[in-house]
Amino acid sequence: MKIQLSEHFTYSKLLRFVFPSIVMMIFTSIYGVVDGIFVSNYVGSTSFAAVNLIWPFVMATGAVGFMLGTGGSAIVAKTMGEGKEKRANEYFSMLIYVNAAAGILLSIIGFLFIRPITQLLGARETLLEEAALYGRILLLGNAAFMLQNSFQSFFPVAEKPQTGLLVTVAAGITNMVMDYLLIAVFQLGLIGAAAATVLSYFVGGILPIFYFAKKNPSRLKLVKTKFYGRELLKSCTNGSSEMMSNLSMSIVNMLYNLQLIKIAGENGVAAYGVIMYVNFIFVAVFIGYAIGSAPIIGFHYGSGNQAELKNLFKKSLVIILVGSVSMTGLAEISALPLSKIFVGYDEVLLEMTQHGFCIFSLSFLFSGFNIFSSAFFTALNNGAVSAAISFLRTLIFQIISVIVLPILFGIDGIWMAVVVAEILAMCIAAILLLKKRKTYHYL
Repeated sequence: MKIQLSEHFTYSKLLRFVFPSIVMMIFTSIYGVVDGIFVSNYVGSTSFAAVNLIWPFVMATGAVGFMLGTGGSAIVAKTMGEGKEKRANEYFSMLIYVNAAAGILLSIIGFLFIRPITQLLGARETLLEEAALYGRILLLGNAAFMLQNSFQSFFPVAEKPQTGLLVTVAAGITNMVMDYLLIAVFQLGLIGAAAATVLSYFVGGILPIFYFAKKNPSRLKLVKTKFYGRELLKSCTNGSSEMMSNLSMSIVNMLYNLQLIKIAGENGVAAYGVIMYVNFIFVAVFIGYAIGSAPIIGFHYGSGNQAELKNLFKKSLVIILVGSVSMTGLAEISALPLSKIFVGYDEVLLEMTQHGFCIFSLSFLFSGFNIFSSAFFTALNNGAVSAAISFLRTLIFQIISVIVLPILFGIDGIWMAVVVAEILAMCIAAILLLKKRKTYHYL
């Protein structure tokens, strides 16, 4: 049965509505992980380190897609809640067109400067050549990657989260199958891994254009529109927290890699790469919930339904709490078997990876609350508060932690950095939620 944004949400109905978004984000993370598994096992640890070294930069270039998707979907959902369906479709269309143009421009810039950027990240000799090669190929699909990121936020607004999930699954299967063919069968190494990822971007980013461009049963369609500068700016400021999360994550990952190269060499970078791959899967649960619930929150905020806003907020906190404890326990139990999938061929690297992940995974106790808090304010069209939480969580606190803690605890300080950053961010998020409760009436 189709669930509409305007309905009252019980726990069951809320979980059913956000479930496709959660699975979509998990699946997106898993097919990214497949790249790492194939490269690590079929190409080698140096190539695996090269992938992990340049990946944060590629993610940074695609952050605009997250910004326009999350910030824009909040505006579109709010406009729909106000009963302005035609205007909502015009906003949606304008944002998609701007996203595509920005993706092409960023692809060109990134392609031209990839080598000096790779050098700045600390790569030399073989690591430099392989990282630059992998990055250049991925950037060819950057526009499609950005569109895919945006559509992941717009499908729930269109009341078609299941369709969004199907598109993501199709993209994931494309990546996995092509990884196997190009790396394991045809032995194309990094070129094959990058090509497989680009092909999956085109499936995830281009197929939705055809869906929304033609007559469809959803609430959103690509239509003739005009340039709405105010709404574009609002989308950028409103979605700045999500862009900041991705940019900050990319910057911080680069800093982590620099620290690890100094302390543990290529093995440190490879171990961190494994931890981040697995981290993406676990955190995807919280991100998926945030993406899936944001349109509902934005709709009821736009319609002025304070009772439902309170209902959604309280139920979300309970769901996040249960999810956080469950994710942490699962991560601790699965640290060894998950590490073996990537680096079971190297005993020293395996031990480093398992030990690091056991410390790192304690962050899941706090990250779910922080991710939801930031997304909650985005859905309320308060980009400033959302960005503040995200900025402190993903950049300031992590930079301080990853610089200071290794001085005190060595390599363990690097694994502890994200835990400390999440704890500090949780304190800030809780204060802001309490401070703003009288403004939005969710408590």
